[in-house]
Amino acid sequence: MRDHDPSPPPRKPESTEDYARQTYDKIQEYYHEHIESYAEQMKGKTGIRRIINALYYSADGIKAACEESGFRQLLLLNAVSLPLLYFLDFELAVKMLLLTVSVGTLIVELFNTGIEAAVDHTSLEKSDLAKRAKDVGSAAQYLTLLLLFVLWLIALWHRYL
Repeated sequence: MRDHDPSPPPRKPESTEDYARQTYDKIQEYYHEHIESYAEQMKGKTGIRRIINALYYSADGIKAACEESGFRQLLLLNAVSLPLLYFLDFELAVKMLLLTVSVGTLIVELFNTGIEAAVDHTSLEKSDLAKRAKDVGSAAQYLTLLLLFVLWLIALWHRYL
């Protein structure tokens, strides 16, 4: 005796629109069963638990960024330049500005690394849009480093020359 499946057999699409609707419904069902529940699990609960989870995710992000040579180079640049702020005789506002832009270079590099990872995850094939996304992230980092360099020049020029 055969097992009887109580669900009706899938009906054959009558038109392209009908087929598109059935496909969309299947995707939505899959999303709600698998992806949405996974995202909810990763986010955690609410309140303090969510904050603790966010701290762990942030630490994972820093660890991942440290695997990138560009991020390590920026850490080295900041490890050399930031202690100089203590020894150089700049006004407090200048020190705060240089500190802010220095940390900004790290933040922009984190975004840039995230963009590159997302693009590479999506596809490793050559794509104009992927190139554009990576180039824009790189340009953002370039402008941030240029700003840091110009601010250091102005601060040194104003104070010591």
